[in-house]
Amino acid sequence: MKKKEIYNIIIVSMVMILMLTMQLQSEKQIDTLKDLLLEKQSQTDSLKSIIDTLQWETEIWDHNITYNETHLLSAIIHVESSNNDSAYHKGEDAVGCLQIRQCMVDDVNRILKRQKLDKKYNYDDRWFRYKSIEMFEVYCKHYGLITAEEIARCWNGGPRGMKNDMTAGYWEKVKNQLDS
Repeated sequence: MKKKEIYNIIIVSMVMILMLTMQLQSEKQIDTLKDLLLEKQSQTDSLKSIIDTLQWETEIWDHNITYNETHLLSAIIHVESSNNDSAYHKGEDAVGCLQIRQCMVDDVNRILKRQKLDKKYNYDDRWFRYKSIEMFEVYCKHYGLITAEEIARCWNGGPRGMKNDMTAGYWEKVKNQLDS
């Protein structure tokens, strides 16, 4: 082999090694960027959760819940859905942050009609936090629920919830949230 051919082979080999090294570095950099992206997405999700919490706390105050039970409503929402407006329980068709079933919407609409109010809710309204809170208020005020235990147990078990032993466990969960 001639010297020129040897130099060419060496140069081609060095270029190939350099290209391979650059390729490996690029792949490593891509992996690092993917990890960074996942971390940023996680931070974004956490911030969205914080924003959602702040928004629903603001909405609670906007609704002027008069029985000083804002903290109670927060506890019930946490027990019902872990503060998730998109929560859905297929077996009961319970929807939204307060896990409202169709029969509750029907009851609230019956109450509003009896009060001769034009307002009416539909089943899709259960997905909206502020509308769920409005229905909660209508329900609690109509049935004259005053104490935290009455509100929680009757929300869980209907107007006769205080007489239903099955709602005592629900009240304990809500009470634990209130105490935390």
